[in-house]
Amino acid sequence: MSAETTLLQPDKQYQEFLAQGRFMIQRNRQTGKAFFYPRVAEPGTGCTDLEWFAPSGLGTVYAATAISQRPPAAAYSVVLVDLDEGARMMSRVDGIPAEEVKIGQRVKAKVIQENDKPIVVFEVVGDTA
Repeated sequence: MSAETTLLQPDKQYQEFLAQGRFMIQRNRQTGKAFFYPRVAEPGTGCTDLEWFAPSGLGTVYAATAISQRPPAAAYSVVLVDLDEGARMMSRVDGIPAEEVKIGQRVKAKVIQENDKPIVVFEVVGDTA
């Protein structure tokens, strides 16, 4: 894929990284400011001098809710996570009941396969706030 095609199709490039098991986000080359969801220009500035990088995957739950499902299906969480690199993203926390996900918990991203599609989810790590 050419650099020009990648620039014009950031979502496609993001999905290709996930298919390789890699969690990648974008940042402004000059300022280093990271953001998520993939875009052709940085939100707020319109800067198009962007690069992909692998974040640590570590972050903090900024907001959380538990979504109930019809029994016997378990509830699932929907969270906003502030990555340590500064970007915020929406996902879910796996590995604990949805009702136990709390604001301030430290989490780490991982790429999983779900319905034959790679996605990013989080798991709780270390002590929680």
